[in-house]
Amino acid sequence: MRLVSAFILTLVFSVSTKAGENDFNLPIKVDSKSNFFDGKTKTSIFRKDVKITQGSLEILADEVEVIAGLGDGKEVFIARGNPAKYSQTLDDGSNISAAANEIKYEVSNRTLTLNGAAELNQDSSLVKGESILFNMELEQLIAESSSNDDGGVTAIFQPESIRNKQSEDKKQEDSKQQQSPQDEKP
Repeated sequence: MRLVSAFILTLVFSVSTKAGENDFNLPIKVDSKSNFFDGKTKTSIFRKDVKITQGSLEILADEVEVIAGLGDGKEVFIARGNPAKYSQTLDDGSNISAAANEIKYEVSNRTLTLNGAAELNQDSSLVKGESILFNMELEQLIAESSSNDDGGVTAIFQPESIRNKQSEDKKQEDSKQQQSPQDEKP
């Protein structure tokens, strides 16, 4: 059953185009209120209001550990929060977002590992589980639940007709906002 679930989830999250390909060519920026760096282990700890950005990719967390000992381009970012959050705009303009107690971002293989109350949203589809492994480049995911979790993995699929209606509603709303006069004063 787990293989079937993984296959179905792969289909749901593989229909759109690449995940922000241009983002991966940009520098990674980390902002925080506090930073500790250990030069020997090439490890940093960022605390309080941590924000990681790489193009449209954004991770928000209470604390982020950066492990850079494997070399440039092979860094591992471990974001922790209640929850930590990830978002990114895909090349086709759609958005993907995730939340979990811990988000591990491996730069070299472009993967996110979400642990603890994990949730991933794309194009109004949703996957929830105890852990989710998401390959951003291949747009494939595996969601699992712990053996003592009665909830299991939940996947919510929106029919294309609903997604199309939501897209049309958003376009109409945007159009109305552009046409409405801005509070002009005589």
